[in-house]
This record gives sequence, C-alpha cells and structure tokens, in this order.
Amino acid sequence: MSEQRILKCHCGAIEVAVQFDNGLENIRRCDCSLCKRKGAVMAMVPVTHLKVTKGQDNLTLYQWNTKVAEHYFCKTCGIYTHHKRRSNPNQYGINIACIEGVNPYSYGDIPIGNANLNAPLPPISNNELSN
Repeated sequence: MSEQRILKCHCGAIEVAVQFDNGLENIRRCDCSLCKRKGAVMAMVPVTHLKVTKGQDNLTLYQWNTKVAEHYFCKTCGIYTHHKRRSNPNQYGINIACIEGVNPYSYGDIPIGNANLNAPLPPISNNELSN
C-alpha cells in the first residue's frame, strides 16, 4: 500500500514529502558511529521517493570519512531529518520521529544494524561516567 507522508523538523522550517511503497516497514537503527550517537529510528526509501518541499536552504549537510553518506539536519533546531546511505546511496534513511503522527516508541524493540542484539552490554567504568 503506497502512501505519502510529511516529515518535519522540530521548528517546522524543513518539510519533506516521502513516498512509502509499503507503509513504514523495515524500521531499524543503524550502528555506525554517528547513528549510535543520535539514536534515530529509521525507515528506508529510494532516493526518488523523497522531495524537500520547504526549507531546502535551511538544511545543513554533514559528511565524514568517505563522504558518500549525506546526513541532513535543520540549521535552526538541529533535528536530523534524513540521510543518503553510504551502504546504499540509492536510498535515504528517514528519521521516523519526524513524520507527522508517528510515535517511534510504539514500535517496541527495533533491530540494530548488524549488531548482536542478544549480547550483554559491557559494564561502564567509572572513568567513562566522569567524562
């Protein structure tokens, strides 16, 4: 079931129209160094299924390392809205928390990249807590 949804940053300066062919499916978290820090829950769409409809000049691009991935943020409120994937540059990862009417917490446990989800968490040392 194909549907179009609107993605917005927190302040409303950015609006993006996204076409989902089968609704929100294959929701996940990425385990790269940047995505682990931002903690976003994402859905993937082909690059042809995303169009910035408001605030293109308010988007900030962040790239590092190979400069293939393109991470977009609102320069006013700082919210990550979407990114072009390094592992598949023909897709965008969409921050589902930016989709009007979607609660990312309602999806329960979200798969994380290729990480072993059943592995115990390592203990946190006192040095890590004080930094």
